[in-house]
Amino acid sequence: MRRFLTLLLIVGFFVFVEKPVYSQINPSMPSPTATFESEPTVSPEPTPEPTPRVDITQKSEESIGPLEKLLNDQVLGPVFPANPLKYAIRASVKAGVPPNTIVLLILLPLITAVIAATRHIIGLRGFGIFLPAALSIVFVAIGPVVGLLLFLVIVSASTFFRILLRKIKIKLQYLPRMSLILWFVVCGVLLVLFLAPLVKIPGLTDVSIFPVLLLVLLAEDFTKLQLGKSARTAVTFITETIILSLISFMFLTTQSLQRYALLNPEITLLSVAIFDLILGKYTGLRVLEYWRFRKLIKG
Repeated sequence: MRRFLTLLLIVGFFVFVEKPVYSQINPSMPSPTATFESEPTVSPEPTPEPTPRVDITQKSEESIGPLEKLLNDQVLGPVFPANPLKYAIRASVKAGVPPNTIVLLILLPLITAVIAATRHIIGLRGFGIFLPAALSIVFVAIGPVVGLLLFLVIVSASTFFRILLRKIKIKLQYLPRMSLILWFVVCGVLLVLFLAPLVKIPGLTDVSIFPVLLLVLLAEDFTKLQLGKSARTAVTFITETIILSLISFMFLTTQSLQRYALLNPEITLLSVAIFDLILGKYTGLRVLEYWRFRKLIKG
């Protein structure tokens, strides 16, 4: 009796368990005893593609379309006294001037005022006003990562060549020396672009000639300001220039600020001019100077 029950259990196991499992593996052979409904297959959700970066310096539908829609949706009053620039902007856009170019031109005095304020009030020095402003435009055009990479390559190439000339004691006149420095800079930028298929940095293969040309031309200003300064001072100036450029980049790429500048150019330009006049009247200590001379101030 015990053997019969054991045999019955073994037969039942193969009939009710093994057959359905086998029928799932090979669906062409149906089970004679039971059928199991196959579980619905869950298709994997598609991975969302990253949103491409909109280059406001280029004339494309992504950069121009939203700005043109803003201009078309805005209701204007009479031309004078509050809306002359608004009508001028619309006439220029109808004639073919890209609205993104107008936005960048309106915001350019704003970022120079921001750079001047950070230098005059906070105490960040950097390489003048033009170089951080131009570098921020480069960041807008090719992205901050690629822009920083190319900027550091240019700085490194010009610094290396200047040190090399000093070590080997080759004396050259100013213009031939600057031309040779630009030769080294171009070779360094070309090396980075040649390594683009291997490095695979996003945006590095889409670099156009104009941001690269602007960065190469900035090497001359950098070399001028670097002459006669120590390596530590040069590194400090480079760091502060990058900080000023990134701050300006944030202003230039803020969409709400772009929309406000395009829809209210009179208020934007007038406010920047008033801010510059007020800033020029400030003659106190800078914030970093308060920190630097804190012991003297407390004493």
